[in-house]
Amino acid sequence: MGETVRLRTTGAQPTAYRTGTVAALDVGSSKVVCLIGRAEPGSLRVAGAALRESQGMKSGTVVNVHEAEDSIREAVAAAENHADTRIQTILISVNCGMPKSVTARAAMQLGGELVTDQHIQDLLGEARGNCRVDDHELIQSAPVSYVVDEARGVRDPRGMFCQRIGVTMHGVAVKPLPLQNLKLAVERCHLTIGAALAAPYASGLSCLTPDEMQLGATVIDMGGGTTSLAVFMEGQLVHAEVVPMGGSHVTSDLARMLAAPLSAAERLKTLYGAALGEIETGTDVVAVPQMGEDGDDYAYRVPRSMLTRIIQPRLEEILLEVQNRLRASGLDVAAGRRAVLTGGASQLAGTRELAQRLLNKQVRLGRPQTYPGLPAAGAGPDYATALGLLIAGATMPLEILNPDLESPQDEARETGFLRRFVGGIFG
Repeated sequence: MGETVRLRTTGAQPTAYRTGTVAALDVGSSKVVCLIGRAEPGSLRVAGAALRESQGMKSGTVVNVHEAEDSIREAVAAAENHADTRIQTILISVNCGMPKSVTARAAMQLGGELVTDQHIQDLLGEARGNCRVDDHELIQSAPVSYVVDEARGVRDPRGMFCQRIGVTMHGVAVKPLPLQNLKLAVERCHLTIGAALAAPYASGLSCLTPDEMQLGATVIDMGGGTTSLAVFMEGQLVHAEVVPMGGSHVTSDLARMLAAPLSAAERLKTLYGAALGEIETGTDVVAVPQMGEDGDDYAYRVPRSMLTRIIQPRLEEILLEVQNRLRASGLDVAAGRRAVLTGGASQLAGTRELAQRLLNKQVRLGRPQTYPGLPAAGAGPDYATALGLLIAGATMPLEILNPDLESPQDEARETGFLRRFVGGIFG
């Protein structure tokens, strides 16, 4: 656990690496993952990790605060014991509240002056203000590109002379009440939330290569209760959305159609299920335990092909809904033909081939970077979102991690946030 892994920087280049402890919490519909890492200049070392079954969550939303709190508390305690440390402030992922992408622009006249940090701060503050949406709370925002006079696609205009400067800002906003319930479950574990990021964005940070982020790619994170998507172009997030269906819906279909307990349906899906009939191999007949019955004598034996006939329509529904969301955003073609599948539900045999057929994209299975100290499963897609949060907490500017830092004029709030974030996450 003493090894160090060099960070593969993706997306917006960080202004500096912070030094200290960083903690990440991914609260999903089927599992809770907590990671604790130690950030050093240019590197990140994992200190503790834990994965626990999630309770009190449905389709990414808290439905029982007490059960969700217990799941979070158990995962955090296990990670703390592994790391032999205690954490106070944490980054969380968000899949609830019907995430909505917001794009806004702002511009200012400079009259041939040199662009300074103050100009950029004022410009970004105005752009963030334009990202506000009624009945939604902004959880993250970042500049996508700058325009300096007639020059477009400028990454950093500081130190340039110009008459006029503009910026395009992308933000993710969610409905406030589901977000407050998620925060409540976390805060009842005596934790302070330093920042919240859209779950598919975090997954993209850990799974995409720099070329994919630059040239355009779509991350499809197939979780237990939700399937979230994030579109990256020119190194930046340009769209994020959540479809409220995932692997647990496939399990429920199997349980209903075969009259099997949910635990047995999950096992059948994992061991014998497939997303496409033509890739079926091995056992032709499988035994299905029946609800309320004990022993194999009462098991219902069905052809393995029946499992596929139940699984495939639900996966097609999920992937077609993803395609509809992409088309509605206008980014289906603009984002290129590259798609990356991640999340626990993406591991079902044939899912990649089915996605390629339905989305008309080149699809690969995305696995996050590996870190010493993680369990063997840490290299799998279950950890993608949590690892992305860890990377974000170690590298990203604080004003991107928390969009409440709107302008330098809001000095009191900014100072309070910086003290809480740096003193908590980076102790």
